Amino acid sequence: MSPTTASKVSSAFSACGHVTFLGAGPGDPGLLTLRAVEALAGADVLIAEPDVLDVVRGHARAGVSTPELTVVDDASMTAGVPVLRDATNLVMEAARGGKRVVRAVSGDPGLDGNAGAEMLACAAEGIPFEVVPGVATAVGVPAYAGVPLRDAEGADVRFVDARTASERCWAEVGSSDGTVVVSTSLDAVAAAAGELVAAGRKPDTPMTVTVAGTTTRQRTWTATLGTIAQVLKQAKVLPSPDGHQPVIAVVGERSAAAQRDQLAWFESKPLFGWKVLVPRTKEQAASLSDQLRSYGAVPSEVPTIAVEPPRTPQQMERAVKGLVTGRYEWIAFTSVNAVKAVREKFEEYGLDARAFAGIKVAAVGEQTARALVEFGVKPDLVPSGEQSAAGLLEDWPPYDPVFDPIDRVFLPRADIATETLVAGLIELGWEVDDVTAYRTVRASPPPAETREAIKGGGFDAVLFTSSSTVRNLVGIAGKPHNVTVIACIGPATAKTAEEHGLRVDVLAPEPSVHKLAEALAEFGVRRRQAALEAGDPVTRPSERRPGARRRRTTT
Repeated sequence: MSPTTASKVSSAFSACGHVTFLGAGPGDPGLLTLRAVEALAGADVLIAEPDVLDVVRGHARAGVSTPELTVVDDASMTAGVPVLRDATNLVMEAARGGKRVVRAVSGDPGLDGNAGAEMLACAAEGIPFEVVPGVATAVGVPAYAGVPLRDAEGADVRFVDARTASERCWAEVGSSDGTVVVSTSLDAVAAAAGELVAAGRKPDTPMTVTVAGTTTRQRTWTATLGTIAQVLKQAKVLPSPDGHQPVIAVVGERSAAAQRDQLAWFESKPLFGWKVLVPRTKEQAASLSDQLRSYGAVPSEVPTIAVEPPRTPQQMERAVKGLVTGRYEWIAFTSVNAVKAVREKFEEYGLDARAFAGIKVAAVGEQTARALVEFGVKPDLVPSGEQSAAGLLEDWPPYDPVFDPIDRVFLPRADIATETLVAGLIELGWEVDDVTAYRTVRASPPPAETREAIKGGGFDAVLFTSSSTVRNLVGIAGKPHNVTVIACIGPATAKTAEEHGLRVDVLAPEPSVHKLAEALAEFGVRRRQAALEAGDPVTRPSERRPGARRRRTTT
């Protein structure tokens, strides 16, 4: 091929854009593949099924276009499942305009009924495309439900879509003794079980039914082909207006109740499905929320404290200039917000982390230390024990005029900070410039829906990380309901909670947000074990009878 021809091909390739058909998996965002994340990051246009849009949107770049899919067949909406959508035209229009398009579908594109037709449309117009496989729903959901589809005996596995299965299909799977994975809806699962029995399967064949698989809304029922209708009725699942929800049913000996009890790793997470309120500043809540998700919880971040600049910035300006001119031997950061405040002031003056050269840097704990490292500063001192002002003082060296040419410490803090650190440093012989770097003010009230959930028992737990979060949450949203588990980071915070009429259930063993989350998870484990030992169903605190008594637990 000549250079001119190659250039024309390259030009045509870029002019017509590119389409990535991407499998978003069954619902858990953590099941996206690395290639899927990479493709999403480079997309100009994201066209996603409504049920996976939230799964993939977080990995797309800012400003990506997300046109909505149009329902073509309005009649299908009566069943709650729109089958025909104008996705092909959206994909083709964007690709013809030279855009990089990601077409995201639930599960795997190879098992999606519409993706194949859209690929053919691209091929017919010469639009280049690729396929990024995803975890198939029929495979991923049983794995999360604790139902292995095969074992060492290697029995056959058949996959059936009940909506399109023919009589011949039912007859084949009914006469087999292999595992059958049926994709259907909640209100049609009993009919699917009846088809299998009519085709030859024994009514006592074990069956599991999972709704909202791989998400924290997942729920699994264990029954048999003959009893599934009764089990769903007794569980008050049906009849229900949500009966159109898709489910994955697994039929065969591998879905037996005794085996699933041992393998249900996902639904047995310590805080599975718990709605946990995290009343903190938005920036500080992220890592705590990630930890709660690892325990199976659904965190809801409600800012109760807003951070604002000091009313008089001159003091902070003089301190930063003194930092550059060599006025200080040490700078001590007592919060992530203090790091942020100094960093913003540095950027205002055109400075960067090099301005810390020759100055010793202290951080009150690991989170503050991480914020400094992100700024490009490695702290010289982090408490080896308790991550607090008291812990920092235990490791802080006394002033020595021989080894310390300068006796002054720069302490950028909040306007409401306690005097513990200042007094301790002075006692060690240091001079302290105690500077208000930022102000903490009460945040705006959360939406009415959140306020009602707080007061009405819609949350299973709330994590209080300081006395101010207690006061501010009660002030802007009201007092949490009696059924809500109250977890506090330390004795002072617990005392404030009790002063506001709250019964404290969980107390962190040390003042760390991560230890607080661990303590709540341990509380959840003990609560689950107690229910199982008593033969009671495992429920969330929000499902308990209002007014039930609780005992405070220290871990």
